[in-house]
Amino acid sequence: MSQFTFSVAAGRVTELYARVDGNDPANSALILVVLAAAGLESDSVLKAKDTLADVLSGTTNEVTNASYSRKVLTDASLSAYTVDDDLGQIVLPLPTQTFSAIAVGDLWRKLLVCYDGDTTAGTDANIIPITAHDLLIDGVAVTPTGDNIVISAPTGFAIAR
Repeated sequence: MSQFTFSVAAGRVTELYARVDGNDPANSALILVVLAAAGLESDSVLKAKDTLADVLSGTTNEVTNASYSRKVLTDASLSAYTVDDDLGQIVLPLPTQTFSAIAVGDLWRKLLVCYDGDTTAGTDANIIPITAHDLLIDGVAVTPTGDNIVISAPTGFAIAR
């Protein structure tokens, strides 16, 4: 298991990020979703899913730990990306996220960064999964203990080339 871009978002990662950062449409957002270790399908199976509803329709489940909720990142949450002409790439920044007082329960295995074009009317069937990232500490899924879980991506969550 590793980091990957969902096929449905191939070639669109920067575009979807820029739409949220530019507040176009006004109710767009990046949605952070955590997947449980138990029942997690393989990367190759997950990569072919086109919506968040598809991701959660098989044996893969979102975590259900008490105090967990999805993170919604709007234009106010995001920083503009920069183009690195020397390296021929764009690094998409992701602000540090704190999931507070996460109770014992599901082991946390993957973080999904998704795009929702309309947070006021959308459902999981309208949310596009963009990227998936392993959540591991020394090769083992994150085990909630009642403390905060902090996710940081100081070098960005995706690099577009």
